[in-house]
Amino acid sequence: MTVSTEDKAADESAKKSKKLFRINVPTAFTILFFLTVIAVFATWFVPAGQYSKLAYDQEAKAFSVISPQGEVKEMPGNQETLDDLGVKIKYEQFANGAISKPISIPGTYERLNSNPAGVEKIPLSMIRGTMEAVDIMVFIFTLGGLIGVVRATGSFESGLMALTKKTKGHEFILVFAMSLFMVVGGTLCGLEEEAVAFYPIMCPIFIAMGYDTIIAVGAIFLAGSMGTTMSTVNPFSVVIASNAAGIPFTEGLWWRVAGCVVGAAVVIGYLYWYAKKIKANPEFSYTWEDHESYVKQWGMTSDEPIFFNWKRKLILVLFFIGFPIMVWGVMTQHWAFPLMASSFLTITLVIIFLALIGKDRLNEKQLVDAFSEGASSLVAVSLIIGLARGINMVLNEGYISDTILDGATHLVSGMSGPAFIIMLLLIFFVLGFVVPSSSGLAVLSMPIMAPLADSVGIPRWVIVCAYQWGQYAMLYLAPTGLVMATLQMLDMKYSHWFKFVWPMVVFVLVFGGGMLVAQTLIYGV
Repeated sequence: MTVSTEDKAADESAKKSKKLFRINVPTAFTILFFLTVIAVFATWFVPAGQYSKLAYDQEAKAFSVISPQGEVKEMPGNQETLDDLGVKIKYEQFANGAISKPISIPGTYERLNSNPAGVEKIPLSMIRGTMEAVDIMVFIFTLGGLIGVVRATGSFESGLMALTKKTKGHEFILVFAMSLFMVVGGTLCGLEEEAVAFYPIMCPIFIAMGYDTIIAVGAIFLAGSMGTTMSTVNPFSVVIASNAAGIPFTEGLWWRVAGCVVGAAVVIGYLYWYAKKIKANPEFSYTWEDHESYVKQWGMTSDEPIFFNWKRKLILVLFFIGFPIMVWGVMTQHWAFPLMASSFLTITLVIIFLALIGKDRLNEKQLVDAFSEGASSLVAVSLIIGLARGINMVLNEGYISDTILDGATHLVSGMSGPAFIIMLLLIFFVLGFVVPSSSGLAVLSMPIMAPLADSVGIPRWVIVCAYQWGQYAMLYLAPTGLVMATLQMLDMKYSHWFKFVWPMVVFVLVFGGGMLVAQTLIYGV
């Protein structure tokens, strides 16, 4: 069969057309850079204005009201002052230090003389924002280093392989265990970027069990994302968002716990349905066309001895116990990021000491390198937090943050609580594509979005829930997020993943929307 010149020309034209319309989605860093540029230019065009701010002095136990013109008025530190100012926050949250930064007072917005930012503020705000986020960054580096050291000891792999032997004939137990671990890790500390290390461990096991790589991504990425979606005490999501909203993260906790339980049940049930289908008929797999290449890449050709000895068991116990210790410290001792980081560093040092002894000991250089590599793997996450804070600095110092907030307040005035919160859910869904970092979006949006709750008479923690559920519904799909790196690692087509994951996106939006409406009806005024 010959191909005509016209057909060849048509093929070439089609290829050029595909290249022409191919969109390369920029990284979160590039997006945040352009948002910084936009923020700087916005200070030249958006009118300046500000709300009066309310600050609390722990030593004097008194409030200070700072007007837009800088005038300061001292007021008694009690609930009556808050009620008179129309601030719907309990006095105890100021007294116990849960709210330490000044908050905006509703209904006090005034126009000011413009304060446009120069071009030099673009790089300067990035540096200053990063410097301001140093406590969070150190905590993130320490957590990454801990995970790197545990991986280097072989404790993760040996523990999971030992579990595989015990689940023969009941293979889904391992999928269940891995999914539950990731859900818990996601809800407690946002265990997602670090989870990339689990694919080389779990893919050979799941392939040997007769499953496919979608099961691996589902049990690791999807389950971890569901946990993060329903974050309970995740410091990279709900804690940062709550702090930025001016509330303690414990507000709305039991709603998030209930959401996490339901979310875990749904994602594990969905994985069970899919696993049962491909066990009964392997060709049901959404990735069946690539099955042979997956087996070649990930198949286990020989059984290696597993040494899940006492030391590795102890290391895993130490690793897992760090998270409830952190939760206890934050909830009962009011730990900040430095204390959380020091608790994880202490556990890391104990694990390093254990790894230096015994027949399978590692040397000091191997462990230090493991810690460094684990910490360096989270540099991008840390820098994104700093860049996002830099954007807030530009908006605040240009006195346009409160102008945007005031405009949004007028936009939703008269809107009912349920309609308002569903609209915010969809807004955060779209923002999840633009800013895929949970912590980055939290510090970027919460200072502006959270006070809107006051204007419609709902608690600010409901806004935090809308942020979580809206953003993460998008991050199951967004090519700007972690999903593309995951699919590239496993050589999986995006279309195959989309076919599998879209029901979970619908679930999060529908279930999350229903929870938000219920919250506004119960707690709204």
